[in-house]
Amino acid sequence: MSDQHLLDTKGPGQFVHTDPWRVLRIQSEFVEGFGALADLGPAVSVFGSARTKPGSVYYELGVEVGRKLAEAGVAVITGGGPGSMEAANKGAVQGNGVSVGLGIELPFEQGLNQWVDLGINFRYFFARKTMFVKYAQGFIVLPGGLGTLDELFEAMVLVQTKKVTSFPIVLLGTAFWGPMLDWIRGTLVEDGMISEKDLGLIQVVDEPAHAVDLVIHGAIRPSPETSAANGTGGPNGNQRPE
Repeated sequence: MSDQHLLDTKGPGQFVHTDPWRVLRIQSEFVEGFGALADLGPAVSVFGSARTKPGSVYYELGVEVGRKLAEAGVAVITGGGPGSMEAANKGAVQGNGVSVGLGIELPFEQGLNQWVDLGINFRYFFARKTMFVKYAQGFIVLPGGLGTLDELFEAMVLVQTKKVTSFPIVLLGTAFWGPMLDWIRGTLVEDGMISEKDLGLIQVVDEPAHAVDLVIHGAIRPSPETSAANGTGGPNGNQRPE
């Protein structure tokens, strides 16, 4: 590209829709995410439906999960949207923890929820998904729809293929997840599409405290010095940014 072409502002801006330009934009999302989350410390990603209504049973589960993670000194990472994501972020704030929201540009979601302390907006799903896994030591999955299932099964594949290790995945709500697990066991395992041991990639519980305990003790190992310093026995004693 000549200097003249580069500096000429006349004509349509179609160049911003070309693949080379998109590569730069994708790169910038990774750079922004890596820079913002590099010093986050121990964290857990919490997934769930954007359609969960405030005050509902599932919403309150999300609040309790976020609060208990924060009280254990673990940052809470969500998709930053409404519903169960908002609930977990709210709980993190109530527990004086670090509340992270990784938003995505979608026509039916209106920006980050009010409980996000550290927020990043993404255009590309794959850049956002990288942050969910790279900066978390485990997943807690609340009842949800297609987006939640996408995140759940992708995490299972990453663990199954050993792209990530020591990465607990805990589903909250046996009544909700039970039929899916029955299908996995009765169809996928029965037809040889996956092995029986792959069911061990996930754990299903009903109590938020149990879910948090499984994730923390399954992936995050606090050092004696850290536990003594924060006085809580939590992994790193992160406090909510002022």
